[in-house]
Amino acid sequence: MVEIGIAVVKNLIAAQFPDWADLSVRPVATSGWDNRTFHLGDEMSVRLPSAERYVAQVEKEHRFLPALAAQLPLPIPVPLELGRPGKGYPWPWSVYRWIEGERSGLQSIANLTEFAEDLADFLLALWKIDASDGPPAGTHNFFRGGALEVYDAETRRSISVLADQIDVPLITEIWETALASTWEAEPVWVHGDIAEGNLLVRDGRLAAVIDFGSSGTGDPACDLVIAWTLFYGPAVRAFRDRVELDAPTWQRARGWCLWKALITVAGEPDTNPLVKDQHRRWIDGITADHLAEA
Repeated sequence: MVEIGIAVVKNLIAAQFPDWADLSVRPVATSGWDNRTFHLGDEMSVRLPSAERYVAQVEKEHRFLPALAAQLPLPIPVPLELGRPGKGYPWPWSVYRWIEGERSGLQSIANLTEFAEDLADFLLALWKIDASDGPPAGTHNFFRGGALEVYDAETRRSISVLADQIDVPLITEIWETALASTWEAEPVWVHGDIAEGNLLVRDGRLAAVIDFGSSGTGDPACDLVIAWTLFYGPAVRAFRDRVELDAPTWQRARGWCLWKALITVAGEPDTNPLVKDQHRRWIDGITADHLAEA
């Protein structure tokens, strides 16, 4: 990780975009792990990769996001300028137009079922965009949209670590069911990280979708994980009905969510206990869904 603070950002802006040198620079309220994000004045943001493994996302977003934005029903980030390494910062970085909104969550969403339908409509529009020139799943997006087999060994290790806390045969069955099918249709564009922090709300409604660092082309199953991480009850049913994807795709979606939950619960001992409890609830939801379909 590289230490990225206000001084680094101000120096980069002053050296490369002097017209903006007098604008204020301040951290956003909640910055992601892959990138550090700062307000630049009131109408722009600066986004800098925090480690080398996230650098490929910069060029990808500059190349593809403007075209995607023109075909989507909600705002997404569109880069304004591409920054170069310099002033002690080793990688390319970006300036974006700031998109106003608060992080989604049960407290900020006025009607969860309506929100689920709006998100489904956004994803349907994304999946319909011509993906023939898009980047296939790979290291640039941590294989979102690709085959779950990439995470097979990691998932099985986590199951082993948690053997005294979970139903190992059942969890293994869910995982192997997810591995048993593949996306047979043409690759589609995927966001890759449809999560609460990447969905912005205004006046209780879904207003924008941000952070396309994990985007790519392939299997849309990875974009369905929010069915267990945020939605419940009628919202889940509305989301599933709207996207109209087949049972094997939902089985692979369970696999994506299960992988993330297992590696988090089995992870470092100093991981926030509340985060681990949250991911345990995801496992419970995935298990209940699997049993209901058995």
